[in-house]
Amino acid sequence: MVILSPFVYWAQTIKSVSLKIDLRNAETPEFNVNNNKITFIANGAGAHGTCKYQFSLDLYAPLVLNTDEKSYTSLKVYENRIEIVLLKEDPVWWPRLTAQPQKPAWLKVNFDLWKSEDECSEDETRDVMKDYPGMYDKLYKEELGYRREDYKKVYLTIYNLFQFVGFTYVLCVMCVRYLKLEYDSVPDTYEHVGSAMKFLHLLMFLEVMHPMFGYTKGSPLVAFMQITGRAFVLFVMIEAEPRMQVKPVVFYLFLMWSLIEVVRYPFYITQLYKKEVYILTWLRYTMWIPLYPLGILCEAITILRNIPYMEETGKFTITLPNSWNFAFHMPSFLRLYLLIIIFPGMFFLMKYMHNLRTVKLRRKIIIKKCK
Repeated sequence: MVILSPFVYWAQTIKSVSLKIDLRNAETPEFNVNNNKITFIANGAGAHGTCKYQFSLDLYAPLVLNTDEKSYTSLKVYENRIEIVLLKEDPVWWPRLTAQPQKPAWLKVNFDLWKSEDECSEDETRDVMKDYPGMYDKLYKEELGYRREDYKKVYLTIYNLFQFVGFTYVLCVMCVRYLKLEYDSVPDTYEHVGSAMKFLHLLMFLEVMHPMFGYTKGSPLVAFMQITGRAFVLFVMIEAEPRMQVKPVVFYLFLMWSLIEVVRYPFYITQLYKKEVYILTWLRYTMWIPLYPLGILCEAITILRNIPYMEETGKFTITLPNSWNFAFHMPSFLRLYLLIIIFPGMFFLMKYMHNLRTVKLRRKIIIKKCK
């Protein structure tokens, strides 16, 4: 049986050691301390999805087991992490966390909290760089994974920012043209923003590779299905049929897509830096209620209006005889697509987003202390 361990980030002061466990929505965590050994077990969402996570560590030196004033540890369970503070038996600086020199792959240094002035009094403040020359360089060399996480954060920030600016541009062009020309601007929507919309949706296929390479969490298959569905409508239904490009439904479809994305991408940026902007979170998990059904309805109308055109032109239809001995009737495929994928897909998507909204907008910060 494979034992799954969450990512654990550690830091220290002279008197204490802090652990940050990267586990979301943790349920009934069990944490035990036995002199210089700690064990942890909990169910939650981590790097391997939602399942049971556990780990044990033999620490470099013993911990305080009992004090008159407070517990030997404090454990706080938040929605997106668990924080634990351990008190050292001897107030000295540890050269490493574990008794063994070998470090588990899931254990990383929390450089943001490596030296905390709040935990040290003035007479205890020390220059770690002076006491341990080259320690930080050594730690950084050992923490190549941590550096890769920094690079990933920069890349994802640039990607999300670019997509946000792109969809904002599309939305602004559409709104400005509508304010100037009113309804006369609607038939020319694809002519003015179609190229930008195609480029942005091609870039969105990177979101399929992000979870595959560990840059983000989630299912690559789900991302592929969502993005491919949009791309099918944009490139096959609209780009390939010029008569569809002047239909009013294209204006409303682009409007729904853009409104969704100008909220989604800034929300992802705040999540990267663990900044909770409630209004942005609320919009992310509320705007879908009207926009997703309207967007899917516009996609369905686009496909439905295309069926007569596909019947007339025979575009994408393969007839027999041919060298492959294979036949494909595009209008029939579109009817099946509407019947099997679009409407059942809308049901499952709405159900998924409803469950997600219930979890994300529910305040659930729990503070516990071990006795």
